[in-house]
Formats: sequence, structure tokens, C-alpha cells
Amino acid sequence: MSSSWSLALENLTSVAVLAFVFGCIAARVKSDVRMPDQIYQFMSIYLLFGIGLKGGHAIKSVQFQEIISPALLTLVIGSLVPVAAYFVLKLVRTLTDLDRGAIAAHYGSTSLITFSAALLFLETKMIEVEGFATVLLVLMEIPGLVVGIYLGSRHLNRNVEWKETLLEVLTGKTVLLLIGGLVIGGLTSDAGYEKVSPFFIGILGGLLALFLMHLGYLAGSNFAEIKKVGPRVAVFGIIFPVIVGTLAVIAGHTIGMSVGGATILGVLAASASYIAAPAAVSIGLPTANASLALMSSIGVTFPFNLIFGIPIYLEVATLLA
Repeated sequence: MSSSWSLALENLTSVAVLAFVFGCIAARVKSDVRMPDQIYQFMSIYLLFGIGLKGGHAIKSVQFQEIISPALLTLVIGSLVPVAAYFVLKLVRTLTDLDRGAIAAHYGSTSLITFSAALLFLETKMIEVEGFATVLLVLMEIPGLVVGIYLGSRHLNRNVEWKETLLEVLTGKTVLLLIGGLVIGGLTSDAGYEKVSPFFIGILGGLLALFLMHLGYLAGSNFAEIKKVGPRVAVFGIIFPVIVGTLAVIAGHTIGMSVGGATILGVLAASASYIAAPAAVSIGLPTANASLALMSSIGVTFPFNLIFGIPIYLEVATLLA
């Protein structure tokens, strides 16, 4: 218990979490600390490409057979999480099947910022993570979106534009920049990587803190909308991630992943998208309540995972080990 408390306290006092809380407070006292849209777009591109680049370089030292089992497990988890979310949400009777599918797609997809914050937290504790972690992020992103949109579209009287939807998923900013970074990081030489490492890796933690302050501002300024999500959806946004995240940690441990790797797998399963999913859902399920899914994701699940979830999944992985 003391270990769990120290982990939670350490995460609560990290720069990343405090920056998010500061952004929330600033919004509530009507102080505008948000980033200009152009800076926000730049930061999104920087984080996506930088994480991909780092993962691509790290994967060069990984044997192919090491990644097969984690990759298959990730695809299975990425397919099952939206299915589980969709059917659990049937307990919220005020939701339509369309909205359940939209929310399921958000929770089947992944959050790069939660993933990045988890990596940073593990690095500060000197816990190593498998080099292919970023590959797992990409692998879980795609089936989560597709399955969630499929579940929501089954009840529509029209055919979903699957070609356009899949194209948005595969060529959208999130997946494309991550894959691009992975490929470039894997192909470049050590000397080439070292030249750009100070910019893409060295200052990543600082820029992530600024990005989290901006997200905190968005959450704080949309507090009224978050309250409209409803208590049952809010409870879902906390309990569901803990359950699927814990199960993913156990599954990762079962196939031999390290403490850090199992933790990251749990974080990926527990996180909810607010970048890739809204874009894909707007095409696949255009009549769904977009703000409901987004506010549940960024207003409830994201801060919970950022502050409490990451230490919980690390504690489970540590206990199993």
C-alpha cells in the first residue's frame, strides 16, 4: 500500500501532471493560457513525429521474434476494447447505439499524450520499456477505430463510407506521422539520429508539459460540457479504463513483457483518443453526438489516467513481476 501511495504522490507532483492542473485552474479563473492554434498544431506534429522517430530508432535493436507476440496481443486488445466498451455502455440507457459506437471508437483508439506521459514517468523511475512500444501504439489505434465505427454503423439505414473512413484512419495525422517517424528512425544511421536527437528527444519532456497545460486549459474551460456527459458516462470513463488497463497489464506480463512494457500496454488499452478518433468518427458516424464522446475522453478519462491511472498500471505490473 505504501508503494502504491508513493507512486501516486510522485506522479501527482510531476511537472506533466502539475502543468495539466495549472491549465485547468487558469481556465476556471478566466485566464487565457491556451496555445494559439498554429502552435498547437506544431506541437501535435512534433510529439507524433518525435515519438515515432524515437521508437523507430529503438526498434533497430529488437529481434523480429520479440515483437510477434506483443503485436498480435495488441491487435486482439485493440479489437476487443471497443466491443467491450460498446456493450458496457448499454447500461447507460439514455445513449443511442450510434453514440455508443462513437464512444467505443474513442476508447478503442489510443491517446498519444497519455502514452508519452507514461513513457516520461517510467523514464524518471529508470524503468526500461521495450523498443517496439511505439509500434504497439500504432497497431492498437487502427482496429479500435474501425471496430467502434462498425458497431455504431450497424443500426444506420445508410451505408457507411468505409473507403473514406479507412483512408482517414490510415492517412490521418496521428497514424501517418507515427509511421513516418518509425520508418525514418529505423532507416537513419546512428550518426543521423544523434544530430536530431537534441531537438526531437532532448526537449520532448518540456514541450509535453506545455502541451498538457494547454489540454488542462481546454478541460477547465469546457467544464460545463463535461458535466453534461452525465454521471453514468463519467463513471464509465473511470472504471472501464482501470479494468481494461489492468487486464492488458496481466496479458502483457503473461507473454513475457517487462514491467515497463506491460505498463505501457495497460496505458494504451486504458487510454481514449481525442485527436484521431474525432476525425475518423466525424466521417464514419457523422450524426453521432461528437461532443459527448470527446468530453468523456478528454474531460474524464484523460485526466484520470494522467494522474491516477499510470501509477495504478505500473503498480499492477510491479506486483505481477
